[in-house]
Amino acid sequence: MVLEECVVHDVRLSSVGPGRATRSEVFHSPGGLDLAMKLHYLRVVYFFASEAAQDLTIMKIKEAMFTLLNHYFITCGRFRRSDSGRPLIKCNDCGVRFIEAKCSKTLDEWLAMKDWPLYKLLVSHQVIGPELSFSPPVLLQVTKFKCGGISLGLSWAHVLGDPLSASEFINSWGLILKNMGLQQLFNIPRSIPTPRQPGPEKDPVSAKRVDPVGDHWIPANNKKMDTFSFHLTSSQLNYLQAQIWGPSLDQTPLFESLCAMIWRCMARVRSGSEPKTVTVCRTDPYKRSNDIIGNNQVICKVEVESECSIVDTDLTILASMLVDQGVDERKQIEEAIEKDQGVSDFFVYGVNLTFLDLEDTNVYDLQLKGHTPKFVYYTLQGVGDEGIVLVYPWPKGSIENGVDGKFVTMIIPEDEMVKLKSELKIIGLLLEDN
Repeated sequence: MVLEECVVHDVRLSSVGPGRATRSEVFHSPGGLDLAMKLHYLRVVYFFASEAAQDLTIMKIKEAMFTLLNHYFITCGRFRRSDSGRPLIKCNDCGVRFIEAKCSKTLDEWLAMKDWPLYKLLVSHQVIGPELSFSPPVLLQVTKFKCGGISLGLSWAHVLGDPLSASEFINSWGLILKNMGLQQLFNIPRSIPTPRQPGPEKDPVSAKRVDPVGDHWIPANNKKMDTFSFHLTSSQLNYLQAQIWGPSLDQTPLFESLCAMIWRCMARVRSGSEPKTVTVCRTDPYKRSNDIIGNNQVICKVEVESECSIVDTDLTILASMLVDQGVDERKQIEEAIEKDQGVSDFFVYGVNLTFLDLEDTNVYDLQLKGHTPKFVYYTLQGVGDEGIVLVYPWPKGSIENGVDGKFVTMIIPEDEMVKLKSELKIIGLLLEDN
């Protein structure tokens, strides 16, 4: 703890709201898919070198936020409950929580540490509740490093929208900072949906109902969770694809091949209780509503027969299943939520072993003075005991033989971590220096 307090210090808090006032008594009702994600939080840290951050003052950052929040005024609201108990956002311009901090290390020193748990110092881990009216759904932390570089830590309540929504939010701020006007964006608050016919008798496989959490929106874990991250180079990925598929041109995309390898490693770790069902989440580029925020990502279950052994199944078969046999459960999840008028509590990440594909979320599109981030780090809070694997691009410029590098963040039970690392090293996913 002493080390952490020394590394990041001089923390200051304030709030930033929209530049123009929202009319009174405006409420936004999150949809069924939004409420299914309300116990999850996305944490993203963008690292910029000193040349990108030069002359970027706190005032300039806040001025661009004023304009951005004119479009994203819903993110400045605070949660309330309707008479039925359904969560609503009152668009009262309370603002985004703004955090300023300083770091005693240089940017390069920080990145060289690869101390992933320490990244929590660069982005807020505040959750919604236990007092809804005082809990901002969005927090932004600006940390200045000793060398002049900075990090921008975005804390995003998943109930607002999926990873693409969060990415478009911060990327739009970058455009405003460059004096590039935003196109007219739709941000019309949604009303409470009309009650539907009774939902499914059984809850969907990809979402789990939990005991009521009240106004403190975080799921209870039965196991202590741990986070680990590692970089996969282009050379590694090309080699691993060749190991699975040989000279065949009929290969699955790299994400599915990678997930198949991790799936089988987890089956070895959980011998006797192999994960026979996994969840795959990714951006749906074909289904974007007129809203600029919202949860529209694909949520697919992939199941194998109960008598099937994951450890003994060929990787080509597992990878092909992840591509071809996923069943999108978004409709069933939404129906299950609306069946109880949005009052029941569910979670999605970690119900089953979950794979989250962030390839199409424009991870490196945020620019400061024409510079893209030196590195972007993603993690999640509120993950269930089965764990999650996040896969996203390595910085541009690492492409080799048509394949770019990837970065992987894994959140799994702490008591499985040592054995999993060993399995990853055996198959070549994890190098000794990781």
